[in-house]
Amino acid sequence: MSYIYPKHAFRLAYRLFSSPRKGKIKSSHIPKALVRAKHVKHTLDTHTIQTYIWKGNEEVILLIHGWESNASRWKKLLKQLLKTGKTIIAIDGPAHGMSSGKEFNVPLYAEFIHKIASIYAPKALIGHSVGGNAITYYQKHYPHEIERFVLLGAPSDFKIILKNYVTLLGLNRKVYLHLKTYVQRRFSISIEKFSAAQFVENIPQEGLIIHDKEDAVVLWEESNKIASAWPKAEFVTTRGLGHGLHDAYLYQTIIEFINRN
Repeated sequence: MSYIYPKHAFRLAYRLFSSPRKGKIKSSHIPKALVRAKHVKHTLDTHTIQTYIWKGNEEVILLIHGWESNASRWKKLLKQLLKTGKTIIAIDGPAHGMSSGKEFNVPLYAEFIHKIASIYAPKALIGHSVGGNAITYYQKHYPHEIERFVLLGAPSDFKIILKNYVTLLGLNRKVYLHLKTYVQRRFSISIEKFSAAQFVENIPQEGLIIHDKEDAVVLWEESNKIASAWPKAEFVTTRGLGHGLHDAYLYQTIIEFINRN
């Protein structure tokens, strides 16, 4: 089909590319990790953003999950963050968790972050996977006075994500070019510049970037690009934790970074 009808194949490919297959939450089946949080919905144009708030002191930490996930992915780190006494807020991304929508894209996720950051003024942002990428896009396009950023297993270059996706589906170059053109026109950005490494080049804040050398979902080299471009970034490489990056010592490293004066 991709050889005979490249334009039709491209439309179907984009729909699949931007539509998460899992990660939604039914209100009748709230994950245990989110039950005790205060559930607050915010609106952004036609979108509904689901937030989960664990009230603490005036310092706020905002958590941004990744693809085909939701706010409950933070359950292990959350236990440690709550011990700090800070207010912890997690959100569900577009078309994830209990937020609205059927389509996910990084610019829209950045708008979600912008909306919530404008309301709650977080001191730090923590993002996993594409959530980390969305944080860099957000800070580039909607700069806020946030003190610190933590990126966990984050991809850098959208071009690589798109090429890997096309290869995975066995699509041809014509379909790739249609996808590339569509993304560039829709989001008004060259695909070569759709890069976390470029977004962070002039960020004055400190960043902590963590990536596992054996990550089979997002290559370690992606975070290495981001760390190399970020003037005040610390880069921590782990082994054996995979893409999830769940580890008690690692959680402590994150908390110490956020608490640093």
